[in-house]
Amino acid sequence: MKPVSFEYFAPTSVADAVSLLQEHGPEAKLLAGGQSLVPLLNMRLARPTAVIDVNRVEGLDYVREDGDALAIGAMTHQRTVERSELVQRVNPLLHAATRLIGHPQIRNRGTVGGSIAHADPAAEYPAVALALDAEMRIVGPNAERLVPAADFFVTYLTTALEPTEMLTEVRVPALPQGTGWSIQEMTRRHGDFALAGAAVTLTMDGGACSDARIVLFGVGATPLRVQQAEERLVGERVDATLMSEVGREIKTSIDEPLADIHATSEYRRNLAGVLTERALVEALERAA
Repeated sequence: MKPVSFEYFAPTSVADAVSLLQEHGPEAKLLAGGQSLVPLLNMRLARPTAVIDVNRVEGLDYVREDGDALAIGAMTHQRTVERSELVQRVNPLLHAATRLIGHPQIRNRGTVGGSIAHADPAAEYPAVALALDAEMRIVGPNAERLVPAADFFVTYLTTALEPTEMLTEVRVPALPQGTGWSIQEMTRRHGDFALAGAAVTLTMDGGACSDARIVLFGVGATPLRVQQAEERLVGERVDATLMSEVGREIKTSIDEPLADIHATSEYRRNLAGVLTERALVEALERAA
């Protein structure tokens, strides 16, 4: 199929892009890497009246250290993150998650900001952003604001971005010392979206867990942080028995996992528990 007719714009600054969003309202769509929007346009699942191509906007393609965080421009290609020694050193979880995204051809064009803003619940970046307490820098017609990942993902393919706002930067904190990490997912084929996945961090202090993050993806309308399971780990000496117990609890903590032609709710529920336990084992090994 072919997309419906739309007006095409190619601004060269954030201010011009935001002005176009203001002018054309909710029916306008931003085009970054196009790995999600273009298929939606071709299948006519998206029918914008205006497409605003932000590939010519200057100053949004970078990865740099900013204090104790990584600052990543929204137009930074995923392949750049994958190849970045800085990302691999400061936040290996983000680096590992990037390598799971699609195929090299997709990562060559796909952008960090595009994946975050698209907010597919089975995608790796939204889950990792939530697990790492990332912040999104958003620019609107009148102000700029920072939105934590916990408030950014609202529901299926929906974020806290207003129709007149643009995501310009993603800020990802460095992993604290003594923190182990893991990201596990199950896909039908290499490069597919996850049927279910788990992103985990464990911070160990003196043999006991001082902080834990468990975020599931592919099982609900947004990435799901399982705080009840995290609380079972904090303050405890994490061993195989405890990790197995947490994995079993995960299976009962998901209200109603998604069901589709690829997997039933019950399958996703069990898979989430298994992947969480695997991720905990790997994270503990890395923390040690």
